[in-house]
Amino acid sequence: MVMQKYLDKAEVLIEALPYIQRFNRKIIVVKYGGSAMVDEELKRNVIKDVVLLKLVGFKPIIVHGGGKEISRWVGKVGMEPKFINGLRVTDQDTMEVAEMVLNKVNKELVSLVQSLGVKAVGISGKDGGLLKVDKKLSGGEDIGYVGEIRKVAPKILYDLLEKDFLPIVCPIGMDDEFHSYNINADDAASAIAESVSAEKLAFLTDIEGVFYDKDDPSSLISELRPDEAARLIENGNIGGGMIPKLQNCIDAINNGVSRVHILDGRIPHCLLLEIFTNKGIGTAILKDDEEKFYNGND
Repeated sequence: MVMQKYLDKAEVLIEALPYIQRFNRKIIVVKYGGSAMVDEELKRNVIKDVVLLKLVGFKPIIVHGGGKEISRWVGKVGMEPKFINGLRVTDQDTMEVAEMVLNKVNKELVSLVQSLGVKAVGISGKDGGLLKVDKKLSGGEDIGYVGEIRKVAPKILYDLLEKDFLPIVCPIGMDDEFHSYNINADDAASAIAESVSAEKLAFLTDIEGVFYDKDDPSSLISELRPDEAARLIENGNIGGGMIPKLQNCIDAINNGVSRVHILDGRIPHCLLLEIFTNKGIGTAILKDDEEKFYNGND
């Protein structure tokens, strides 16, 4: 019985081998958000996963959000949140709070990665001119310092990867007048993944993946092509909050990313399960010429 336990562990390692070979020295962008950022145990599990990816030869980049934490601090300092079309209005005071909070979250993640023995550097989209933005409007209305990415200059990321650092990016960019803007973290992760031609982009979310029928939990789709994903949006199969995320996935694939994963960050070690096992656990969106599996098993 004890021997079987060790044999099972060996099987898992052998199953991971083709994936480790396939993605060695390849860039993977992990968009880190949702419950996995709030729950301390989940947070540590995610960071352990990313550290393991780094140590087996991947080149991970973490892009994180912090919306829940920003909301908490906006309330703490007694500011009244304002919304237009469901989007938070980011005035100058809110932007100051957002930037402070995101930088705090960023350095906490740096500390956590380094406590596990990997060198990390935390930056924002302002550093090295990484993320250049224009003001984003919502239905033609001004929602303040919310940015739409116009250009990504990934040199700082390449420099950090080359020197064996793990970059951790918080989604703040600058416009041409060097004003700071908050950026949707999904948009930032997609734009960064496209700019470095990442082999993988993984979104950690609070849902299991993409469903044919959003009300039927048994209809999880494990593999999608971009045209199939677009049809799901057109046909109304996809719920409201998932539409922009899935559109980001489609855009990333169409702009040079080989595969995008939507994962439930509430599941411990979801990244390892999706990337290193034959079955996977979330939804993978693949380029038309990409296969999900590498050792002949389906």
